Amino acid sequence: MARIVVLGAGFAGLWAAIGAARMREEIGAVSDIEIRLIDRNPYHNIRVRNYEADLSEVAIPLPQLLDPIGVSHGIGEVETIDPARREISLVTDRGDETLRYDRLVLALGSEVMRPDIPGLAEHAFDVDTYAAALNLEEHLTSLGHSAPSPGRSTVVVVGAGFTGIEVAAEMPDRLARAGITGSRRIILVDPNPAVGATIGVHARPVIETALASLEVETRLGVRVASVEAAGMHLSSGEFIPTQTVIWCAGMRASRLAASFPDARDRLGRLLVDPFMRVADVGGVFAAGDVASSVVDGLHPTVMSCQFARPMGRFAGHNVVADLAGRPMLPLRIDWYVTVLDLGGWGALYTEGWDREVRTTGAAAKATKKTINCKRIYPPLSGSKDELFAAAAPTVQAPPPTYGAR
Repeated sequence: MARIVVLGAGFAGLWAAIGAARMREEIGAVSDIEIRLIDRNPYHNIRVRNYEADLSEVAIPLPQLLDPIGVSHGIGEVETIDPARREISLVTDRGDETLRYDRLVLALGSEVMRPDIPGLAEHAFDVDTYAAALNLEEHLTSLGHSAPSPGRSTVVVVGAGFTGIEVAAEMPDRLARAGITGSRRIILVDPNPAVGATIGVHARPVIETALASLEVETRLGVRVASVEAAGMHLSSGEFIPTQTVIWCAGMRASRLAASFPDARDRLGRLLVDPFMRVADVGGVFAAGDVASSVVDGLHPTVMSCQFARPMGRFAGHNVVADLAGRPMLPLRIDWYVTVLDLGGWGALYTEGWDREVRTTGAAAKATKKTINCKRIYPPLSGSKDELFAAAAPTVQAPPPTYGAR
């Protein structure tokens, strides 16, 4: 029996596994092809919701999604990948293991970059993973039950990109939920001269208006010098008393992308062709945040579930097609939108690579809720037919807009 291994159960990896199972059944090769998914966790994390206060629905058990379609799954930490031998070295609860593959889909995603800043590792939180998000929520809850002290009611978010802005904008409601009332400070720190430096000039005034309405302070053009239990030192010389530092400053592809000799971009992502194949490496596909593919003839994919999900579906279809000698399908995406959550103020919805503002406030928030709570979820019914229908190698239409200009 030939074996396809999918590494990673994020948006790309999950849909690659389901898409592969769909194609396997379509060509009548269920008894000829094994599909195995490996992840360090036993769940699929709706990662883009990790900044929210309610984390009750952001981790979906893998058996619920994979058992109905005959995809085996295991928990393990991937240590190395040997593309010449087509072997993967894992650390599992049983010890060191070696897993051989005939085809591989690398979908190990990205991780937040933590530079070597004194005290950062010991004292900073993040929302990069479900476990990290739970840790932050437990911390905020504990603060709500503690006695007032310097820094108790101050939250510093480092990184004024998409994640940092969403974390900061959500924080007034999160502090209130934790029982931290009265005088509160939320401070957004970034080395760039403006918030949302990569988001675009059209969107920036909306973001600035929202943050001002939420009373989020900014410290721009400065860097973090050090972090300690009592607060943070900035390169400007300012010391901010705080017990809550949340690091949201930059992402990088999984280190295991370096296992392959192919070219990588500045984020460490493997460059893949429209079929999601890694060039010059036999039998290896890559999708999601660990891969970069030009999807419209000009623009490479962005690290987001908007691209990871279709990349995964096409990678899953194509890896089985490649193994079975069937035609593969190229991925092409002709639209791009962003929907930025701005907490109690609402949200921001943009269209196109120039990020033209389409809707703001409550109207954009309705779109954001549709995306976060419905659109990006796999079917949870346990129905094989529903899972396979959702994994078809197609590209969804843009999300709905409400009250568009």
